[in-house]
Amino acid sequence: MVGTVLKHYRIETQLGKGGMGVVYRARDTRLDRLVALKMITPGLVANPERRSRLLLEARSAAAVSHPAIAQVYDIDEVDGNLFIAMEYVDGRTVSRLIADGELDLMGAIEIAVQIAEGLAKAHDSSTSAWPSSSSPSPTSPPCPSISPGP
Repeated sequence: MVGTVLKHYRIETQLGKGGMGVVYRARDTRLDRLVALKMITPGLVANPERRSRLLLEARSAAAVSHPAIAQVYDIDEVDGNLFIAMEYVDGRTVSRLIADGELDLMGAIEIAVQIAEGLAKAHDSSTSAWPSSSSPSPTSPPCPSISPGP
């Protein structure tokens, strides 16, 4: 995928791989900015119900604005491959900070607080996005863990 162009996103490098798919750093050639491009694993969206749910979750996530949550810019599809374009946040992962011995207890607590605040904001936003006649199942929360990381 590196070096290819999807719509107006030029893929530069792979950042990671996880349960939802592969994440790349890409350049939005229209706005000339870096983005994180998450290519969703095709099996996750093969079922129309799961696909519909993912699109609803992406819309819900795009409505959230919080410093601890990467902003969702776009969701699109090319040749049957669904992808999400989101804010690219340059920096090191928490695991890298720990491995480098640069994260003390107070730093870990500060990060945990930011994560908790972001999750609270996402939860508040996502629960208000559900129609009153339906509610999310307790085993499948309405707000996905959409982030530039794997």
